[in-house]
Amino acid sequence: MTPPAPPTRPGAPSAPVRGTIGLPTGFRVVLDPGAERVADGVWRGGSPVRVLRLTPAGRAAWRELRGGRVTSPASGVLARRFTDAGLAHPCPDPAPYAPDVTVIVPVRDRPGMLDRCLAALGRAHPVIVVDDGSRDPGKVAEAARRHGATLLRHAANRGPAAARDTALARVRSELVAFVDSDCVPDGAWIGRLAGHFADPLVAAVAPRVTPLAAGTWSGRYTAVASPLDLGGRSARVAPGARVAYVPTAALVARRAALRDVAVGGGGAFDAALRTGEDVDLVWRLHRAGWRVRYDPSVTVGHDEPPHWGGLLARRFRYGTSAAPLARRHPGAVPPLVLRPWPALTVAAALAGRPAVAAAVFGLSVLAKARAARAAGAPARGAAPSMLSAVGRTWLGAGRYGVQFASPLLVLAALAPGATRRRDSPRPGRRAVTRRRLRRLAALSLLLGPPLAAWAARRPALGPVRFVCGGLADDIAYGAGVWAGCLAERTAAPLRPAINPRPHIAPEFPQAVTAVHTANTTKKTQT
Repeated sequence: MTPPAPPTRPGAPSAPVRGTIGLPTGFRVVLDPGAERVADGVWRGGSPVRVLRLTPAGRAAWRELRGGRVTSPASGVLARRFTDAGLAHPCPDPAPYAPDVTVIVPVRDRPGMLDRCLAALGRAHPVIVVDDGSRDPGKVAEAARRHGATLLRHAANRGPAAARDTALARVRSELVAFVDSDCVPDGAWIGRLAGHFADPLVAAVAPRVTPLAAGTWSGRYTAVASPLDLGGRSARVAPGARVAYVPTAALVARRAALRDVAVGGGGAFDAALRTGEDVDLVWRLHRAGWRVRYDPSVTVGHDEPPHWGGLLARRFRYGTSAAPLARRHPGAVPPLVLRPWPALTVAAALAGRPAVAAAVFGLSVLAKARAARAAGAPARGAAPSMLSAVGRTWLGAGRYGVQFASPLLVLAALAPGATRRRDSPRPGRRAVTRRRLRRLAALSLLLGPPLAAWAARRPALGPVRFVCGGLADDIAYGAGVWAGCLAERTAAPLRPAINPRPHIAPEFPQAVTAVHTANTTKKTQT
């Protein structure tokens, strides 16, 4: 194998990035754990799941790439296609130079946390602290001075988006790192993420944000259920993907990309958003053709609320961002995405029609097997795949119901069933059975999602407390979504989306160039 070339120093393309550029020579990639080679030149996996069929040129490029590094323009384009699909992930070497980075820390009050954050950052890179209307600005100023940080100040609170944009106007470095004051980064986190920027299409990279939780009930819950912790698997970040967003609690970004997607007032962030401003930024970058990566091999600690009041208030605030995000990004924030076959199966089962549910499930397996054969993939595994899809749909429907209609679920679970007729000593067997099925269905929707989460995560918390915490968490978030919908006068964040067909993926084209691949090739369907 050709020795890998050293990564180039990150720089901005001279024009907004469009199209598909191969990953640079020497770049290392690793297959996603869910990627499966189902036949020669046929791959299945990614997010959303798809089947990718390689032409002879693609198979030749794979033989180069399977060593783990890009060694030619052809293998670079294939690596791009795999990483864009979620079948593989970049795993760049650490940058061989000190990255040119400025760190931005917005803060409002919390001088003690700010002091801890700045101490953890050290003085390897310039730091700008923006005091966003603290009640005691002297303490914030003292913390910034103690650690050699530049201090900017808003006389009145304007929100984290405006605070970050105020600092960005002063930045001249190639890269910028955003860190919230309640985070505790280690000294090497920026350098370990900077290698991703050797890829000229990468706009931002986020580490895994891990909870620093107290030993309270709510602390033990958030230790495994923090909304900022996006898990331990690498991902490309995009709407509809397994990782749809990353928070700016800790994020390294290319300054040129932030300029490329600047909003009305010239800032990278939308100052009109008090929450969800980071999601909005990530989705604008994606829409402009940039790549955003999630790299959980790097972690940054984040303080979590120690009590339920703070935790649920935060979840409510997060929920209020759904409506303004839906207005800015139509179709990007559905609360539930349903596929027809699994949805019909679940609907029949919930309606107490097991025979109909079984028939629909059988037809779905046949359709899945037929689609797999049409895509050049073996039909084996169609039944387990559809069974998994039905389970996910059931749990998703349950969580949706808890978030947005929990009183109705509780009523369905507890309301009395059929009453006795005067001329009958007891209700008919069919009525009793129907009542029991209705209650069982409602209880499965209420308790199924948190119980499944408890079984998967095995937290240091009993199932009863975890389930109660999960229900309170979802109800608080749903209440926030309702509040945001009323304020914005839209129901978009409440409407489930129907995805009538599986994702399709193009073949790897016969003609491979270092710049782009044809997107008019024959498409295959999962």
